[in-house]
Amino acid sequence: MAWRSVGANNADLIRQLKDYGVISTQAVAIAMANTDRRFYAPHNPYMDAPQSIGHGVTISAPHMCVHVQHAFAMEYLRDRMIPGSHVLDVGSGSGYLTACFWRYIQAQGENNSTKVVGVEHNPALVTLSKRNLDADDSEMLKSGSLVIVEGDGRNGYPELAPYAAIHVGAAAAVTPQPLLDQLEKGGRMVVPVGPEGGEQYMMQYDKKQDGTVKETRLMGVIIPALGLAELNQL
Repeated sequence: MAWRSVGANNADLIRQLKDYGVISTQAVAIAMANTDRRFYAPHNPYMDAPQSIGHGVTISAPHMCVHVQHAFAMEYLRDRMIPGSHVLDVGSGSGYLTACFWRYIQAQGENNSTKVVGVEHNPALVTLSKRNLDADDSEMLKSGSLVIVEGDGRNGYPELAPYAAIHVGAAAAVTPQPLLDQLEKGGRMVVPVGPEGGEQYMMQYDKKQDGTVKETRLMGVIIPALGLAELNQL
């Protein structure tokens, strides 16, 4: 993609993403429209470029440039994100995409079994993301259906596994096996794979009912390595 957008507000930004075909599903558009980036990116939140959220970390551009793009992640995982499902967002950063995931599921109906988990290795970002989420809508964390935890994203979060959907925001030289292990049968994971500075691809992993995993190469990307600026997104 070669285009760039600057929205007047969050609704305008989402409209532009729809117009350019980045967002193709109305339910995704609604979830993202209801999650205002101003709560998560204090400077120029509607500019289509990565924005600093502090602590040396950026929130990705709304469309795919060199960072994992939020709307694509939503589109790739939407069929697995249903009420009652468990969703893992590795490298939850500011909490933005985690909130989008939560809103997408909640719009389909409440279910006490729903869990959306953001795992972030930087303790300062864990604190920041919780503050951001509360500023956006304090009910997200209060409900218990959205949780933010501190930890090494390469290990996932086995306490609430298995997951119907897993999103990873930073590249790994090889796909972390613990994440594949925590993917439920019928589940899907999207993760950028490849060495930093080398060829990287956004990969999709679908676990079949017999436990085997189908691997699909989606697109070429350029993403910081997992465990460095984990994750230099969201």
